[in-house]
Amino acid sequence: MPPKAPPAHPTYEVMVKAAIVSLKERSGSSTQAIAKYLAATYKLPDGWKKVLATQVKKMAASERLLKVKNSFKLGEALKKAPKKVVKKKAKVVKKKVVKKKAKASPRTPALPPKTLDRSIPIYAKHKKYILINI
Repeated sequence: MPPKAPPAHPTYEVMVKAAIVSLKERSGSSTQAIAKYLAATYKLPDGWKKVLATQVKKMAASERLLKVKNSFKLGEALKKAPKKVVKKKAKVVKKKVVKKKAKASPRTPALPPKTLDRSIPIYAKHKKYILINI
């Protein structure tokens, strides 16, 4: 079997969004109005109305479309347009010449003073808790 050819139209989500945006109905666009717009705009295969109905139901269930009475409006996910990716020009990074400093004395650096950890008591012979330095 030869591989299936890609459809000559965009995805139903893209087509439905375009239909709702172009129809500009205040209370939302009905399924019939969306179907009429798609039939006039795109070349669709046989049985596309059944596929449209199921896709609109899925989009309404996933809140990409909001159902108002018998019409549909764009949900928050579809209202946000995908951001265009802007390619930035590669910046020329100039390397700074770092001068090596002469080593000071070979002493080790001073360590910060130890603090008492009062959460670990040790039981001593005279039955008192003695705190130790850790």
